[in-house]
Amino acid sequence: MKKHVWYAWVAAALLALSALVYLVDYEMFGNAHQMYVALVADLAFLPLSVLFVTLAVDRLLVARDKRASIEKMNMVIGAFFSEVGTELIRRLTLVDAGSEEKRDVLRVTGKVTDKDFKRMTTELSGLSFEVEPDMGALEGMRLLLVSKRDFMVRLLENPLLLDHAAFTDLLWAVFHLTEELESRPGFDALPATDLAHLAGDSARAYGHLVGQWLAYMQHLQRQYPFLFSLALRLNPFDPEASVLVV
Repeated sequence: MKKHVWYAWVAAALLALSALVYLVDYEMFGNAHQMYVALVADLAFLPLSVLFVTLAVDRLLVARDKRASIEKMNMVIGAFFSEVGTELIRRLTLVDAGSEEKRDVLRVTGKVTDKDFKRMTTELSGLSFEVEPDMGALEGMRLLLVSKRDFMVRLLENPLLLDHAAFTDLLWAVFHLTEELESRPGFDALPATDLAHLAGDSARAYGHLVGQWLAYMQHLQRQYPFLFSLALRLNPFDPEASVLVV
Protein backbone atom coordinates (compact mmCIF):
# COMPACT_ATOMS: atom_id res chain seq x y z
CA MET A 1 0.00 0.00 0.00
CA LYS A 2 2.82 2.43 0.87
CA LYS A 3 4.41 1.73 -2.51
CA HIS A 4 1.18 2.67 -4.32
CA VAL A 5 0.92 5.88 -2.27
CA TRP A 6 4.47 6.78 -3.25
CA TYR A 7 3.61 6.24 -6.93
CA ALA A 8 0.56 8.50 -6.54
CA TRP A 9 2.66 11.28 -4.98
CA VAL A 10 5.26 11.03 -7.75
CA ALA A 11 2.57 11.14 -10.46
CA ALA A 12 0.90 14.14 -8.82
CA ALA A 13 4.23 15.95 -8.50
CA LEU A 14 5.10 15.36 -12.17
CA LEU A 15 1.68 16.56 -13.33
CA ALA A 16 1.99 19.66 -11.17
CA LEU A 17 5.47 20.34 -12.54
CA SER A 18 4.23 19.99 -16.11
CA ALA A 19 1.33 22.39 -15.44
CA LEU A 20 3.73 24.86 -13.85
CA VAL A 21 6.03 24.81 -16.87
CA TYR A 22 3.10 25.45 -19.23
CA LEU A 23 1.92 28.29 -17.00
CA VAL A 24 5.36 29.90 -17.00
CA ASP A 25 5.49 29.50 -20.80
CA TYR A 26 2.14 31.25 -21.17
CA GLU A 27 3.07 34.06 -18.73
CA MET A 28 6.37 34.69 -20.50
CA PHE A 29 5.24 34.50 -24.15
CA GLY A 30 1.44 34.74 -24.01
CA ASN A 31 1.01 32.67 -27.16
CA ALA A 32 -1.60 30.04 -26.25
CA HIS A 33 -1.99 28.87 -29.86
CA GLN A 34 1.70 28.04 -30.26
CA MET A 35 1.71 26.32 -26.87
CA TYR A 36 -1.26 24.15 -27.92
CA VAL A 37 0.46 23.24 -31.20
CA ALA A 38 3.59 22.20 -29.31
CA LEU A 39 1.49 20.19 -26.85
CA VAL A 40 -0.29 18.30 -29.63
CA ALA A 41 3.06 17.62 -31.35
CA ASP A 42 4.49 16.28 -28.10
CA LEU A 43 1.44 14.07 -27.58
CA ALA A 44 1.73 12.75 -31.13
CA PHE A 45 5.34 11.71 -30.52
CA LEU A 46 4.61 10.26 -27.08
CA PRO A 47 3.55 6.75 -28.28
CA LEU A 48 6.72 6.44 -30.35
CA SER A 49 8.81 7.59 -27.41
CA VAL A 50 7.12 5.03 -25.13
CA LEU A 51 7.65 2.32 -27.75
CA PHE A 52 11.37 3.06 -28.16
CA VAL A 53 12.00 3.34 -24.43
CA THR A 54 10.02 0.17 -23.70
CA LEU A 55 11.90 -1.86 -26.30
CA ALA A 56 15.28 -0.60 -25.13
CA VAL A 57 14.54 -1.19 -21.44
CA ASP A 58 13.04 -4.61 -22.19
CA ARG A 59 16.15 -5.71 -24.09
CA LEU A 60 18.38 -4.48 -21.27
CA LEU A 61 16.31 -6.30 -18.64
CA VAL A 62 16.22 -9.52 -20.68
CA ALA A 63 19.98 -9.40 -21.20
CA ARG A 64 20.56 -8.77 -17.48
CA ASP A 65 18.23 -11.60 -16.46
CA LYS A 66 19.88 -13.95 -18.94
CA ARG A 67 23.34 -13.16 -17.55
CA ALA A 68 22.09 -13.71 -14.00
CA SER A 69 20.45 -17.00 -15.02
CA ILE A 70 23.64 -18.24 -16.70
CA GLU A 71 25.67 -17.31 -13.63
CA LYS A 72 23.29 -19.18 -11.30
CA MET A 73 23.23 -22.17 -13.65
CA ASN A 74 27.01 -22.35 -13.63
CA MET A 75 26.88 -22.41 -9.83
CA VAL A 76 24.58 -25.45 -10.06
CA ILE A 77 26.91 -27.11 -12.58
CA GLY A 78 29.87 -26.39 -10.32
CA ALA A 79 28.10 -28.01 -7.37
CA PHE A 80 27.37 -31.07 -9.52
CA PHE A 81 31.00 -31.53 -10.54
CA SER A 82 32.22 -30.95 -6.99
CA GLU A 83 29.85 -33.57 -5.59
CA VAL A 84 29.58 -36.13 -8.38
CA GLY A 85 30.83 -35.21 -11.83
CA THR A 86 34.59 -34.96 -11.39
CA GLU A 87 34.85 -38.23 -9.48
CA LEU A 88 32.56 -40.01 -11.93
CA ILE A 89 34.71 -38.86 -14.87
CA ARG A 90 37.81 -40.08 -13.04
CA ARG A 91 36.28 -43.52 -12.56
CA LEU A 92 35.18 -43.70 -16.19
CA THR A 93 38.63 -42.80 -17.51
CA LEU A 94 39.99 -45.91 -15.74
CA VAL A 95 37.84 -48.16 -17.95
CA ASP A 96 38.22 -46.08 -21.12
CA ALA A 97 40.68 -47.58 -23.58
CA GLY A 98 40.88 -44.21 -25.32
CA SER A 99 41.62 -42.17 -22.20
CA GLU A 100 45.14 -41.32 -23.42
CA GLU A 101 43.69 -39.78 -26.56
CA LYS A 102 41.32 -37.69 -24.49
CA ARG A 103 44.16 -36.55 -22.24
CA ASP A 104 46.01 -35.34 -25.33
CA VAL A 105 42.96 -33.37 -26.46
CA LEU A 106 41.94 -32.02 -23.04
CA ARG A 107 45.24 -30.44 -22.10
CA VAL A 108 43.71 -27.78 -19.87
CA THR A 109 46.50 -25.74 -18.29
CA GLY A 110 46.80 -22.43 -16.53
CA LYS A 111 47.70 -20.76 -19.86
CA VAL A 112 44.72 -22.04 -21.86
CA THR A 113 42.84 -19.48 -23.97
CA ASP A 114 39.35 -19.26 -25.50
CA LYS A 115 40.91 -20.33 -28.80
CA ASP A 116 42.28 -23.44 -27.10
CA PHE A 117 38.88 -24.25 -25.60
CA LYS A 118 37.25 -23.86 -29.02
CA ARG A 119 39.78 -26.25 -30.55
CA MET A 120 39.30 -28.78 -27.75
CA THR A 121 35.52 -28.63 -28.13
CA THR A 122 35.82 -29.29 -31.87
CA GLU A 123 38.23 -32.19 -31.38
CA LEU A 124 36.12 -33.61 -28.58
CA SER A 125 33.12 -33.97 -30.89
CA GLY A 126 35.13 -36.43 -32.99
CA LEU A 127 36.08 -38.74 -30.09
CA SER A 128 34.25 -41.90 -29.08
CA PHE A 129 33.31 -42.58 -25.46
CA GLU A 130 33.42 -46.34 -25.20
CA VAL A 131 34.17 -47.98 -21.87
CA GLU A 132 35.03 -51.55 -20.87
CA PRO A 133 32.36 -53.31 -18.76
CA ASP A 134 34.63 -53.78 -15.73
CA MET A 135 32.79 -55.27 -12.72
CA GLY A 136 34.86 -53.45 -10.09
CA ALA A 137 34.36 -50.11 -11.83
CA LEU A 138 30.61 -50.69 -12.10
CA GLU A 139 30.36 -51.42 -8.38
CA GLY A 140 32.38 -48.31 -7.54
CA MET A 141 30.16 -46.13 -9.73
CA ARG A 142 27.05 -47.62 -8.17
CA LEU A 143 28.23 -46.78 -4.66
CA LEU A 144 29.12 -43.25 -5.71
CA LEU A 145 25.90 -42.52 -7.61
CA VAL A 146 23.53 -44.06 -5.08
CA SER A 147 25.16 -42.06 -2.28
CA LYS A 148 24.59 -38.84 -4.30
CA ARG A 149 21.05 -39.61 -5.47
CA ASP A 150 19.33 -37.12 -3.12
CA PHE A 151 21.72 -34.39 -4.17
CA MET A 152 20.99 -34.99 -7.86
CA VAL A 153 17.23 -35.08 -7.24
CA ARG A 154 17.48 -31.61 -5.71
CA LEU A 155 19.33 -30.44 -8.81
CA LEU A 156 16.49 -31.69 -11.01
CA GLU A 157 14.06 -29.56 -9.01
CA ASN A 158 15.92 -26.40 -9.96
CA PRO A 159 13.84 -24.31 -12.44
CA LEU A 160 17.05 -23.05 -14.07
CA LEU A 161 17.37 -26.41 -15.82
CA LEU A 162 14.57 -25.34 -18.18
CA ASP A 163 17.06 -22.98 -19.87
CA HIS A 164 19.98 -25.41 -20.03
CA ALA A 165 19.13 -28.44 -22.16
CA ALA A 166 22.70 -29.81 -22.29
CA PHE A 167 23.06 -30.06 -18.51
CA THR A 168 19.53 -31.49 -18.23
CA ASP A 169 20.50 -34.23 -20.71
CA LEU A 170 23.59 -34.92 -18.61
CA LEU A 171 21.55 -35.32 -15.43
CA TRP A 172 19.08 -37.66 -17.12
CA ALA A 173 21.94 -39.78 -18.48
CA VAL A 174 23.54 -40.01 -15.04
CA PHE A 175 20.19 -40.78 -13.40
CA HIS A 176 19.53 -43.56 -15.88
CA LEU A 177 22.96 -45.04 -15.20
CA THR A 178 22.27 -44.84 -11.45
CA GLU A 179 18.99 -46.72 -11.81
CA GLU A 180 20.53 -49.39 -14.04
CA LEU A 181 23.39 -50.01 -11.61
CA GLU A 182 21.22 -49.95 -8.50
CA SER A 183 18.70 -52.39 -10.00
CA ARG A 184 21.26 -55.21 -10.14
CA PRO A 185 22.23 -57.12 -6.99
CA GLY A 186 25.75 -57.61 -8.27
CA PHE A 187 27.91 -57.64 -11.39
CA ASP A 188 30.02 -60.78 -11.13
CA ALA A 189 27.42 -63.14 -12.66
CA LEU A 190 25.95 -60.89 -15.34
CA PRO A 191 25.88 -62.14 -18.95
CA ALA A 192 28.10 -60.41 -21.48
CA THR A 193 25.08 -58.84 -23.16
CA ASP A 194 23.98 -57.16 -19.92
CA LEU A 195 27.51 -55.94 -19.20
CA ALA A 196 27.62 -54.46 -22.70
CA HIS A 197 24.31 -52.71 -22.00
CA LEU A 198 25.73 -51.16 -18.82
CA ALA A 199 28.85 -50.15 -20.70
CA GLY A 200 26.64 -48.35 -23.23
CA ASP A 201 24.79 -46.48 -20.47
CA SER A 202 28.13 -45.54 -18.92
CA ALA A 203 29.47 -44.31 -22.26
CA ARG A 204 26.37 -42.12 -22.79
CA ALA A 205 26.84 -40.44 -19.42
CA TYR A 206 30.59 -40.20 -20.04
CA GLY A 207 30.14 -38.21 -23.26
CA HIS A 208 27.73 -35.74 -21.64
CA LEU A 209 30.00 -35.37 -18.62
CA VAL A 210 33.13 -34.51 -20.57
CA GLY A 211 31.38 -31.95 -22.78
CA GLN A 212 29.87 -30.15 -19.79
CA TRP A 213 33.12 -30.38 -17.84
CA LEU A 214 35.04 -28.64 -20.63
CA ALA A 215 32.42 -25.86 -20.91
CA TYR A 216 32.47 -25.39 -17.15
CA MET A 217 36.28 -25.18 -17.11
CA GLN A 218 36.10 -22.41 -19.71
CA HIS A 219 33.60 -20.52 -17.57
CA LEU A 220 35.87 -20.78 -14.53
CA GLN A 221 38.90 -19.68 -16.52
CA ARG A 222 37.04 -16.54 -17.65
CA GLN A 223 35.27 -15.58 -14.44
CA TYR A 224 36.83 -17.28 -11.41
CA PRO A 225 40.59 -17.85 -11.67
CA PHE A 226 40.83 -19.11 -8.07
CA LEU A 227 38.20 -21.81 -8.71
CA PHE A 228 39.86 -22.60 -12.04
CA SER A 229 43.15 -23.19 -10.22
CA LEU A 230 41.52 -25.79 -7.95
CA ALA A 231 39.72 -27.44 -10.88
CA LEU A 232 43.05 -27.78 -12.69
CA ARG A 233 44.55 -29.51 -9.66
CA LEU A 234 41.58 -31.90 -9.60
CA ASN A 235 41.64 -32.56 -13.36
CA PRO A 236 40.07 -36.03 -13.76
CA PHE A 237 42.04 -36.62 -16.96
CA ASP A 238 45.38 -36.17 -15.20
CA PRO A 239 46.36 -39.39 -13.38
CA GLU A 240 49.00 -37.43 -11.44
CA ALA A 241 46.70 -34.58 -10.43
CA SER A 242 47.16 -33.40 -6.85
CA VAL A 243 45.24 -30.80 -4.90
CA LEU A 244 48.53 -29.71 -3.29
CA VAL A 245 50.06 -26.51 -4.61
CA VAL A 246 53.69 -27.23 -5.43
